Amino acid sequence: MVDHLFRLLDNHPVPWVVIENVYFMLHLAKGAAMEFILGHLEARGYRWAYRVVDSRAFGLPQRRRRVFVVASQSEDPRSIILSDDAPRGAWPQPDMARPIGFYWTEGRTGSGLTGDAIPPLKAGSSLGIPCPPAVLLPSGRVVTPPIEAVERFQGFPPRWSSALRGRAARRRWRLLGNAVSVPIATWIGNRLSEPGKYESSQDVPLDQGKPWPTAAWNMGEGRVSASVSELPVRKRRGRLSAFNTDRWPDLSERALKGFVKRARRSKLKYPDGFRTALEAELIRRAGTIDLNETKG
Repeated sequence: MVDHLFRLLDNHPVPWVVIENVYFMLHLAKGAAMEFILGHLEARGYRWAYRVVDSRAFGLPQRRRRVFVVASQSEDPRSIILSDDAPRGAWPQPDMARPIGFYWTEGRTGSGLTGDAIPPLKAGSSLGIPCPPAVLLPSGRVVTPPIEAVERFQGFPPRWSSALRGRAARRRWRLLGNAVSVPIATWIGNRLSEPGKYESSQDVPLDQGKPWPTAAWNMGEGRVSASVSELPVRKRRGRLSAFNTDRWPDLSERALKGFVKRARRSKLKYPDGFRTALEAELIRRAGTIDLNETKG
């Protein structure tokens, strides 16, 4: 896909280029993926700036860190992606007093545990089966967000994707999982219309061979690490606890039991009371569970 992007740019020059991808892009192939993209931009005379942005900074209850690259052959891309910054304190750690989002399909090597928010929405399985994350509520229930809530977690109005019906309804989950969070797209679009000013006096040269930082730029005179946070705007953070979760559907007993089984086998650390609460929910539904079986 990136090769096609550069083919298009070679044939149809544009004033601005914006690329978005997952946070892991910084580490993919030990940084070679970012080197490929940025190196090709530099070879074509583009100035570039990139930054990791978290959707929670825009009021969405989703821990969604994405890399945004902005490039131009004539303009200053720092004025688009780096000029706004509103650093705040650390995000809340998962605790039993607030909802905890997690991937019920995992549990052995990772779980995506997120305090008062969900982990990044996924497009679904390779078969197109929706896989919304699970949420442990303070009440002890384990639920999954309905499609209307997921739309809001990406910044869309509820039922925004409801035109897809019947068998095509599965595509709603995939499209939402692949979407760019609307407030972030709006912020970048507004900055493209009205660029800001970036103060770079605290920035330092980017050492070759070092891991890619969460923000950097190159105005044609060398690569520089940028001293900005993942929070461009000052807005109240997104919180799952602000949503009415009473009518959210339960995670299936089979899915919950599978996660508990994997979690007990793993060496992952979970918040105090987390696994106990999941097992209590299984007992509440089934009357009893075979803990020996659950331990594997």
